This record gives sequence, structure tokens and C-alpha cells, in this order.
Amino acid sequence: MADRDGYLAEPYQTAAQQREASLLGMWLFLATEIMMFGALFLVIYYYRLQHPAAVSEAVHHLHSILAGFNSALLLSGSLCMSLMVRASRLGNDRRVQQFLLLSAFFGLAFLAVKFFEYGWEYHEGLLPGMGRESPLKDPAARLFMNIYFFATALHAVHVTLAVVIVLGMVGRIHFAHMKLPERAITLEMVGLYWHMVDVIWIFLYPSLYLVGRAA
Repeated sequence: MADRDGYLAEPYQTAAQQREASLLGMWLFLATEIMMFGALFLVIYYYRLQHPAAVSEAVHHLHSILAGFNSALLLSGSLCMSLMVRASRLGNDRRVQQFLLLSAFFGLAFLAVKFFEYGWEYHEGLLPGMGRESPLKDPAARLFMNIYFFATALHAVHVTLAVVIVLGMVGRIHFAHMKLPERAITLEMVGLYWHMVDVIWIFLYPSLYLVGRAA
């Protein structure tokens, strides 16, 4: 406990108190992120209710199999992140770095697949105001593609931030700027952020790609 107390910041008196405060702050931050995406989900489903036929036409052109593969990549990254948190509590620096790098790899792979998908959609004329003439005849279907692009691009920004944070943690551990297990709480916060980004995609995937999909 003495070593852990050496990492206490003002005004905390115990490591447990500091950990609880850190968790509370992180959950409040995540709540603001969830509220932002929650409003986006409301827009998506309200639009679906107002224009079911147009949304069905647009969804039929989306690449659901590619998005499903991306879901598997993010879930794999979350598994590595959970294993990383466990290793950090045990003070296993080497395993922590390995799992962080694996998570970053899956995050980068997700982004690579997503940008490939954007390229595909660009050549098909599906992205708003880009590429060839849109194959979507209904203006409401084209507007749904605007919503799709905004939602997935916003999520991709969050994935990018998560990868940058993870690589930053790897650097800090590698250069001995973060001592484990005393600073395991920092990595727990990183894990929570990663899981939040993952969960948002798990809801985005069916909301954009599957619900109302034409047979």
C-alpha cells in the first residue's frame, strides 16, 4: 500500500478513494458520449419510422458483411483490452504492452476496413455529394446515407482517438513513465473508453446495416 500511496494526488488520502473518484469522473465523461450518440440513434430510428421504404432501399446498398467483419475486429480488441486490465493489476508490464498493441492492431484494422468500405461506396455513388451518380432514386434514401456517413465517421473518429491513447500508454510503459500495478487505474480508464466505443458500434451496426434491410 505504501507504494500505491506514493501515487496519490491531492486531495485523496487513500488509493481506494482516488480510484473511486477516477471511476466516477470517467463514467460521467462516458455518459456525455453516450448522450451524444443516443441523440444520433433517436434521429436514425425516427427517420426509419418516417421513411421505411426509402431507408430499406438505402440499407440494401450497404455492405453488411463487411460491417459484420468489422464488428468482429472491435470485439477482438475489447477482449484484448479486458485481458490487458487483468495483466495491469498483476503488474505484468510485458503482457500489458502486448495486449495494448493487439487492441491497437484491431482498431487500426477496423479503420482500414471502414475506409475501404467508404472507397467502395464512393465509387458506387452512395456517399453524399461524392462519386458517381447515386443509384438511390428516392431523395429520402439519399438523406439516410447522409445520416449513415455522419454516424460512422463520428464513430471512426472515436476509434482513432482510442488507438492513439492506447499507443500512448504503450510508450509510457515502455519508457518506464508508468509503474504497474500502482497505476493500473489509468489503464482501467483506457479500457472503459475502448469498451464504450465498441458498444456504440455494436448498436450502430444493426441500426444502420440490418434493421429494415430488403430481402
